[in-house]
Amino acid sequence: MSQIRGVILDVDGTLVDSNDAHAQAWVDALTEAGYIAPYEMVRPLIGMGGDKLLPAVIGVQIDTDEGQLLDERRGQIFKARYLPELSGFEGVPALLERLKRDGIRLVVASSAKAEELEHLLKIAQADGYIEKQTSSDDVDHSKPSPDVVHAALDRLGLPPLQTVMLGDTPYDVEAATRAQVPIIGLRCGGWREDQLEGAVAVYDDPADLLAHYDDSPLANGQNGSSLAWHDVA
Repeated sequence: MSQIRGVILDVDGTLVDSNDAHAQAWVDALTEAGYIAPYEMVRPLIGMGGDKLLPAVIGVQIDTDEGQLLDERRGQIFKARYLPELSGFEGVPALLERLKRDGIRLVVASSAKAEELEHLLKIAQADGYIEKQTSSDDVDHSKPSPDVVHAALDRLGLPPLQTVMLGDTPYDVEAATRAQVPIIGLRCGGWREDQLEGAVAVYDDPADLLAHYDDSPLANGQNGSSLAWHDVA
């Protein structure tokens, strides 16, 4: 693997503790519209964009009039009811500061809407570190399609093997893998280690990754040594 020059960052569930809130916002919006959408059905789909989630839950395509209204209402509910209560995960600013100090460029690849993404990055105290960002507004298909990862690579102007992605869902892992980008998994989004199969290493959260930074794929890729991809429990 080449020297790492860029890191592609997921946001929800990776930098911000927001996955439960996104799930509840979808449940609220769908319930208002008369659908039966149990939280237990919706929560495992968080990490996908609405273009994937809506058809999976109620069989409605997001590009229909109904789909657009539901997605808009979900956004309103999320912003009003849940966004003000969210917090970033421990260690996010310190991890990003370390990456920047090592000369690594940072780009966001999120399934969130662009407007939501701005708020989320501020909550994570990450907005000052991000060079470029991509959101669901920039691509036709959300994760697990690789479109947003390809868009992030284009923003950086780097080949896949000079980057690493940080993500928390199986959809991040699939999207990165399909784009040929190695991915480090974080458990803080609510998925078990075995559900992040395909990640080159797995850590609890950003603080845990920072604590193990010198032994992580991030440092290995920087010093040019051969990379032994491994799980750090």
